[in-house]
Amino acid sequence: MITDNLKPSMQCQYAYSEASRALGLIGRTISFKSKDVLIRLYKTLVRPHLEYCVSAWSPYYVKDRLLLERVQHRFTRMVQGFKNLFYEKRLEHLGLWTLEERRTCADLLEVFKMYKGLSTMPFEHLFALITATITRGHSAKIAKHHCPIPIPMRGRACSAP
Repeated sequence: MITDNLKPSMQCQYAYSEASRALGLIGRTISFKSKDVLIRLYKTLVRPHLEYCVSAWSPYYVKDRLLLERVQHRFTRMVQGFKNLFYEKRLEHLGLWTLEERRTCADLLEVFKMYKGLSTMPFEHLFALITATITRGHSAKIAKHHCPIPIPMRGRACSAP
């Protein structure tokens, strides 16, 4: 879902509602709630709603990230014996990552695919390598570009170049 201001909040709400419905279905219909069964159902039925095309609409507002993470919080509490543990401990025992960690890993994998030429998007369109030879390490370091933000002067209108 793309809004006119390009904010992902509406897509996050939609993904949250779909994943929440799927999680509710699991909670209502499954009577044998072993750890292995619940993890497989979660990975198959719930997580795809939270991660579908996430590289295009990755949430950057904290409220959106927390909204999506709330579904996984609910799931980890469904597993018997885990309800009173902290969220990080539940994830550790279940062998899961936070959704934020999964998004970061997916982004890094996509950049790697671009660098190796395994993606349809050419690496040079989005990134540039550092050409200086005085740096330590390998030659595949990505240059960091900063966009200057013009500060308007008081009393004058800002004009575009």
